[in-house]
Amino acid sequence: MGTLFKITLYAPEEAAARSAAEAAFHRVVTLDEIMSDYQADSELMRLCEAPPGQPVRVSADLFDVLEQAQRFSALSGGAFDVTVGPFVRLWRFARKKKAVPAPAEVNAAAASVGYKKLRLDRRERTITLLAPNMRLDLGGIAKGYAADQALAVLKGRGLTRALVAASGDIAVGDPPPGQRGWKVALAAMGGVTNEITRTVLLSNAGISTSGDTEQYVEIGGTRYSHIVDPSTGLGLTHRLQVTIIAPRATTTDALATGVSVLGPERGLALVDSLPRTAALILTRSNGQDRVWTSRRFNGIAFQK
Repeated sequence: MGTLFKITLYAPEEAAARSAAEAAFHRVVTLDEIMSDYQADSELMRLCEAPPGQPVRVSADLFDVLEQAQRFSALSGGAFDVTVGPFVRLWRFARKKKAVPAPAEVNAAAASVGYKKLRLDRRERTITLLAPNMRLDLGGIAKGYAADQALAVLKGRGLTRALVAASGDIAVGDPPPGQRGWKVALAAMGGVTNEITRTVLLSNAGISTSGDTEQYVEIGGTRYSHIVDPSTGLGLTHRLQVTIIAPRATTTDALATGVSVLGPERGLALVDSLPRTAALILTRSNGQDRVWTSRRFNGIAFQK
């Protein structure tokens, strides 16, 4: 999934810990083979090769993650959208060439983008692409989903005190022995490497951070994020860093992307409408930094 996965866990003996960790990592590898858009033979990419209008029966995992993705697309009004793949592909080339895609290219790609162009049939467990040249991109939800699934494997083996980290997406179970929660450090926006703004204590939750501190490109004096706005086909230009806390990392991963696109005001309104969900948003404009928090942030996350 283009990143490193790390598991931290507590077990009564080393053998049990190693066996459980290997099973959890195997689960991640399996999901990567299903959901990768870098592997031409992944199940996701095979689905994208299907003719428009043809229902394709998919695995339970792929259907599950797409069903959850569609839910977050509807909640965010399309700010989160896994059909954004054609735009993402344009921006991957743009970042290499350091040239904004031509309007004609963006317009052509737009014909294949839109979460309503994806039809799911739960009863038959099929996915139907409703437009030509669609390309699904699970980069905004797959890592969180995989972290949740790896944690579930560990819990299934009785190891509930565990943390699964997939870069900016983390799933945590019960706290470490003698602790109230797992300490998760939140990085400063645009700061030096490993500069920490605050620490949160979490248990049985997910947390994700999204922003353009590390992944961006400057073209013609404008800084573009790697996060693409599905409504424009262009990388975001407003500077912000979004951290979401919720019961599951699948939720936090998707919302971190969606809220980044929505911006602070609309993003916080969405977060506040969801139960047991909180957000911290850092913005920078004209050299001025601002901190935005959702109503539940201080109640869910203990700040040290």
